[in-house]
Amino acid sequence: MFQKFLKDIKKYSRYAAYSAKAKLKSEVANSYLNWLWWILEPLAFMLIYTLIFGVVFNAREPYFPVFIFIGLTMWNFFNKTMLQSVRIVKNNKAIVSKVYLPKYILSLVQIGVNGFKMCVSMVIVLGMLVFYKVPVNGNALYAVPILITFVLITFGASCFLLHYGVFIEDLTNVTNIVLRLIFYLTGIFYDVMKRIPAPYNAVVGKCNPIAFLLSSMRQCVLYGKTPGRKLLLAWFVFSLLLCMLGVRKIYKNENSYVKVI
Repeated sequence: MFQKFLKDIKKYSRYAAYSAKAKLKSEVANSYLNWLWWILEPLAFMLIYTLIFGVVFNAREPYFPVFIFIGLTMWNFFNKTMLQSVRIVKNNKAIVSKVYLPKYILSLVQIGVNGFKMCVSMVIVLGMLVFYKVPVNGNALYAVPILITFVLITFGASCFLLHYGVFIEDLTNVTNIVLRLIFYLTGIFYDVMKRIPAPYNAVVGKCNPIAFLLSSMRQCVLYGKTPGRKLLLAWFVFSLLLCMLGVRKIYKNENSYVKVI
């Protein structure tokens, strides 16, 4: 299966890149501000959450606007990819019913689209670090393995949603509810370890991979701390396993997708 996966990735990589580029262009084709929305949208939500939680609820995390922006950047990537994966086969019926395409390539296209937007936001994060004069040290390099693990977990989870979304009509509604719960348990606008009472904070902060990776990103980039390396490695191994199982499930069942849709 691994050899087939590598062969398919090599064969369809150009299609994935072209399709992702076309989707990005189509999103802003009829917009007056064009690609500027990729910058203005996360900034606007950052300002809203900063006002609500920084002023109204008196949040006291250091560099709170950057704290919020990092959380929103990572969450938007994960949330949008999950929601889009549920109906991605049905939404691409015209393609999958006419030509063979490994269905996980459709998820990779969305990851490419949302990943590009995340990269744009990460560039803004760098600018905010300079603006707020945040001291940065070598621990910021941990951002690379954190992002790799984050993307792998997103891809693995999207493969399962892609598969079950073909057969379960109500999965979109269920996914919306579950993602809303994960949103509040991930600490987008608060520190999980500080705001959730012990011992539940440790459970939420370590057993929820999105919360752990988001918190680790803030620790290494914003506060110059070393993230939990053993737990990061554990989640990386888990993400690889999740991807393998997700791709295996798609390969095993993709012939039945066209019949269902």
